[in-house]
Amino acid sequence: MNKKEVLELKNRLKKTGCTFTKMCGCYVNASKEIVVNFNETFLNLEEDEFYKYLEIAKKALSGTVGNNLLEVNFPMEEEEQGGKQQFLMGLRESKLKNEGLLETFYQLIIDNYDYAGNYLILVYHDAYDVMTKTSDNNKLDESEEVYEYILCAICPVTLTKPGLGYLEDVNKIGPRNRDWVVGAPDTGFIFPAFTDRSTDIHSAMFYTKNALEPHKELIEFVLGCSPKATATEQKQTFHNIIKNVINDSEKTTQVIGEIQENLSLIVEEQEATAPESEEPVILTSNSVQEILVECGVSEDLVEKIQASYEENFAEEPPVVEHLIDKKILAENEKNKATKVLVEQIQVLQERLQESVKTNAEEFDIVLKVKEEKVSQIKTQLIDGKKCIVIPVEEDEQTNINGKSDLSFLDENEEYV
Repeated sequence: MNKKEVLELKNRLKKTGCTFTKMCGCYVNASKEIVVNFNETFLNLEEDEFYKYLEIAKKALSGTVGNNLLEVNFPMEEEEQGGKQQFLMGLRESKLKNEGLLETFYQLIIDNYDYAGNYLILVYHDAYDVMTKTSDNNKLDESEEVYEYILCAICPVTLTKPGLGYLEDVNKIGPRNRDWVVGAPDTGFIFPAFTDRSTDIHSAMFYTKNALEPHKELIEFVLGCSPKATATEQKQTFHNIIKNVINDSEKTTQVIGEIQENLSLIVEEQEATAPESEEPVILTSNSVQEILVECGVSEDLVEKIQASYEENFAEEPPVVEHLIDKKILAENEKNKATKVLVEQIQVLQERLQESVKTNAEEFDIVLKVKEEKVSQIKTQLIDGKKCIVIPVEEDEQTNINGKSDLSFLDENEEYV
């Protein structure tokens, strides 16, 4: 599933476009016990409930594809009788009317979901009449197929914060009652996937709110698929490879900044040469080598980084766009601008010093004193010669042409 296909499903989740037939769920406490089950005809919900549940479903389709939304594929054994894919097929085909299947599904999540606290499991059933689209994305008034799917969302349920409030019954301000409130979904999935605007029973789209710590146990044990790294995890792994090999904080920051700049240029070039292409650019091991050499990394470090990269990303090399870190890019631009400014200041200082030196050479006598000393300097005729007289206090230090010992002045009778 790509961004357009996700948005197509998400944009339907409105009062006028929503076609959810059923919504089921259960509330689970911190002891992993089901407190309550419910089964609703979605379109019969009260308006407030309707919009709240609709918002939860939309959240399970939010975020970035490849980071918050991961397409996972079922292995062959899970598509056989008794496999997880076959179970999900049965759940979908039951249109959420089979209580036994629902109970099994809830228990599967409860047994595997690594979460300490109360939460709500929600399952929606939908049948989307997919309209034919022309090459310019205009819809035709005819159906290609009916995309039937289930959407699952798991939401944390937490206590509101303690505080004071108005107690209407006793007409006073006092401690308000704390309520258990359903939050935005922490994780979820859609089955089957909606690939090329069509049903794809060999894949599911997994959602995670936290891309740094996704609940991979659900991918593995509820969906039966191999865990997949998010873009955030891939980015972190890639940067850790660089840090561990270079082992120099300042050099690492510089190299990572330059790598980010190169990755950004690759994406920009792809967008310029093939703006309509939906094929992602993969960062191969050879590409990593080329970028590192361009960044001035030594040959032995390039080999170590390349070997570690191949080891960490052997199964699935990351998409270039997924590795781009906008914060690092911005910081790198800032550092480059600062470096240019420092270089300009150094050039100006050198020019200024050269100018002072040149000016000094044009005079026989050059004085450099503290600002507060200037008012004490006077000119005086001594033995018919114009002299500059500078009073020197006992605690003041003097230096003439690099000499701080002025005893040589006493040897000259003219200064006695």
